[in-house]
Amino acid sequence: MQDTSELQDTKSPEAPLSTAELQEFVINSLEDDKAEDIIQIDLVGKTSIADSMVIATGRSNRQVSAIADHLYRKLKHLTGDGCKLEGMEKADWVLLDAGNIIIHIFRPEVRSFYNLEKMWSADFTPDKMLPSDADIAEDADARETTEQV
Repeated sequence: MQDTSELQDTKSPEAPLSTAELQEFVINSLEDDKAEDIIQIDLVGKTSIADSMVIATGRSNRQVSAIADHLYRKLKHLTGDGCKLEGMEKADWVLLDAGNIIIHIFRPEVRSFYNLEKMWSADFTPDKMLPSDADIAEDADARETTEQV
């Protein structure tokens, strides 16, 4: 484990950070630790589990583990209560749950296999999921054609 004594000189913020401030902190930490392909996905309106998701890649298990450990320690110091951490045993895919933000750190092969970007980038908001009048008319036409056959 890395010594974080340099973090002890600074004080934790008096007020909790906003989601945007926390997200900026997370992305800066990932960039400082040389994580690659960092993306942020807005989850507002898609799920109640978090407001934002950050996905990043480490080149090896060792780098994924180091990036996750460093970010976990920084978040623990910054927020006072830290976050939940999963997947450090194998370090193929490490998840940090920082409340409003969920952070995924993958090895490249694992990231491409699960492809979370594609799954969470789809727009599943209620107004996009409701069928339009054209869709309803098209379905009715398809049913009529099937019934006539």
